[in-house]
Amino acid sequence: MVQKLLLLLLVASWIYWLTAWLLVYVFFRAKPQVDVRFTPPVSILKPVRGVDAEAYRNFASFCRQDYPDFELLFGVADPADPVVPIIERLQRDFPERRIRLVVAEASGLNRKISLLHALAGQARSEVLVISDSDMRVTPDYLRRVVAPLADARVGLVTCPYRAELALTFTARLETLYIGVTFLPSVLVARKFLDMRFAMGATGVLRRRDLERMGGFAVMADYLADDYQLGVRVADLGQRVLLSQYIVVTVLGATTFREQWAREVRWARCSRVSRPREYPGLLLSFTIPLAILLLVASGLAPLGWQVLIISLMLRWLMAWSVAGITGDHESLRWLIWLPVRDMLTALVWVAGGLGRRVAWRGEEFALQPDGRLAALSPTRVPLTEERGA
Repeated sequence: MVQKLLLLLLVASWIYWLTAWLLVYVFFRAKPQVDVRFTPPVSILKPVRGVDAEAYRNFASFCRQDYPDFELLFGVADPADPVVPIIERLQRDFPERRIRLVVAEASGLNRKISLLHALAGQARSEVLVISDSDMRVTPDYLRRVVAPLADARVGLVTCPYRAELALTFTARLETLYIGVTFLPSVLVARKFLDMRFAMGATGVLRRRDLERMGGFAVMADYLADDYQLGVRVADLGQRVLLSQYIVVTVLGATTFREQWAREVRWARCSRVSRPREYPGLLLSFTIPLAILLLVASGLAPLGWQVLIISLMLRWLMAWSVAGITGDHESLRWLIWLPVRDMLTALVWVAGGLGRRVAWRGEEFALQPDGRLAALSPTRVPLTEERGA
C-alpha cells in the first residue's frame, strides 16, 4: 500500500515538473505585450540594512536606468548603518540622479515595511517601485516593469528572479532552489492558483492604490509583506501581473546556518499565508519521493528504475528551465540538484512543524494569521545580514 501511494505521488510529481517546464517555456518565449513608451515619473524605494555582496554595484545598476524621470530613495533605521557610506558614494558618483537617504525608526515588527512606509511618505511620484537591497538590474528594467501599469486593470507588477555570484556551497544550493525550483513553481501558481502575491525582487504599484488599501502601515506586523501586498491589491479588484523581466539577486558567501534559518522562515511564511496549498508542495519533491520508494521497496529493481527516471527527468527539466531563463549559475551547479531537492524537502517538513522564525537578528513567533509576535531579540552584526 505504501509503495503504491509513493508511486502514485511520483507519477503526479513527474506531471508537475513537465507542466512547470511547459509553462516556463510558453511564458518566457511569448512576445511581450507591453508598451515601453509608457514612462510616468517613478520613485524607487529601497529599504536597506547592512552591506550585501557587491552592494555598490547592485545600487548603481538602478542609477543607470534608460528612463526619463525617476528618483531613488534608500531607507535605513540606523544612521550608523555601514551601508550609509555606500549610499553617499552613490550620490557623489551619480550627481545627475535624485538619490536620497531616509532614516526612519521602526513603526512595526516588520522592519522592511516600516522603512517602506517612511520612504513612501517622502516619495514624489505616483508610481512606486519596491525592490530588495540585494537585487541587480539592467538599464531597461524600469521601462519593462512600469509599462504594464498603462493598463488601468493592472494594480501590481512583480518579477521572477534568479541568483548570481554564489561563492559558497550553500549559496550554490540556494541558487538552484531559486532558479530551477522556486521560479518554475511561481509559473505553476500563476496558472492554476490566483496570482495574489508579489515577490521582493520587484513590486510596482500606484500610490493611489497603496492609499486605498491603507498604506504600508497596515502590513507593519506581518512577516509575508510581499504576499500581503499582492492580496490587498487583488482585493481592490485589480490584477497582479508577473513580468517577463528576470531580476538578479546577488548571493555572495552564505553559511548553512543563515540559509537554513532563511529558508525555514520562507516555508513557515508560505504555510501561514497559503495553508491549503502548502501540502501540495509535496508534488515538487520528485527525488525525495523516489528515494523513499526505493527504501520502501527494499531496493527492488522497480525502485531503482523509478529513481533513475526521476533523476533524469528532474535534471533535464532543470537544465531546460535554466537555459530558457539564462540562468548560467544554476547550470554550473546542476550536478548538486539531488542534494538541493533533499534539502528543500527537509525545509518543507521543518516549515510545517513550528512557528518560530529568525529574521535579521531577532526571533519572532508567527501567528496563524501571518502576524509576528516579538520574542527576545538576538543581536547580529549588520555586516552579517543579507537583504533588507
